[in-house]
Amino acid sequence: MQHVRKSKVTDYLSLVKINHTIFSLPFALIGFFLAIKTDHQDLNIRLLAIVLLCVLFARNAAMGFNRYADREFDKKNPRTALREIPSNIISPTSALLFVIFNSLLFMGASYMLNFLCFLLSPVALMVILGYSLTKRFTYLSHLFLGIGLSLAPIGAYLAVTARFDMLPVIFSFIVIFWVAGFDILYSLQDIEFDRIEKLKSLPARLGRGKALILSSLFHLLVLILVGTAGVFGDFHLLYWIGAAIFAILLGYEHLIVKPTDISRVNLAFATMNGMASVIFASFVIADLLLH
Repeated sequence: MQHVRKSKVTDYLSLVKINHTIFSLPFALIGFFLAIKTDHQDLNIRLLAIVLLCVLFARNAAMGFNRYADREFDKKNPRTALREIPSNIISPTSALLFVIFNSLLFMGASYMLNFLCFLLSPVALMVILGYSLTKRFTYLSHLFLGIGLSLAPIGAYLAVTARFDMLPVIFSFIVIFWVAGFDILYSLQDIEFDRIEKLKSLPARLGRGKALILSSLFHLLVLILVGTAGVFGDFHLLYWIGAAIFAILLGYEHLIVKPTDISRVNLAFATMNGMASVIFASFVIADLLLH
């Protein structure tokens, strides 16, 4: 019986690609520690734990709904046919209940933060769940994914301060174009499928070469925004070391994915960006704590 429970938990963790939380979580931590520094507050472990739960619940809801909404497409696509819903490991109804449960938990956790976070929690859910439908009507779906993940630093900042400020917004724009850039790389794998199914992705619209150029331009804009945040926030040496490593890792992922060879796209998408977010956030937070 215990083995069954463990395997079921593993199924749901696989459904939501729990390891991909590494993309949004570091930037949520940046927003949290930036807020503490700005308001001259002491570290509140309880508050931090609730923020982390909000990130977890929101992401579970978003990814669960993505898998639910795309289940028919996933069944047709050889790359995704073995996912949990197409392969009947998790039923569509169970997946939808999982989404509803996590959405309610997210709103409940938001209520424990402050009234503004609770008030905005349905809006956040509309954004992060709505992304899953955008590929049906706009080629800008990659940017919508970025907008969804960009709520992490702003949301964490609001959890502490209950107000909007410019610096966390700049970090959110970093996330928007960073995510859009690497999501374009990820979508290179499905160009032919997207065209056949009339799904709108920029690689399907532009082709590999132009899509890679656009991805590079998005990431160039990210580096400009990283520099802007560094100057605007009056950061110190550790921030700039983190920014330099972040830039190197982004540059490397564009070196290993070419129009004629996308065999290392998963290395670029998952490994490089996961490393980039963790390293950059670590240096940013260290800079905030030490000055």
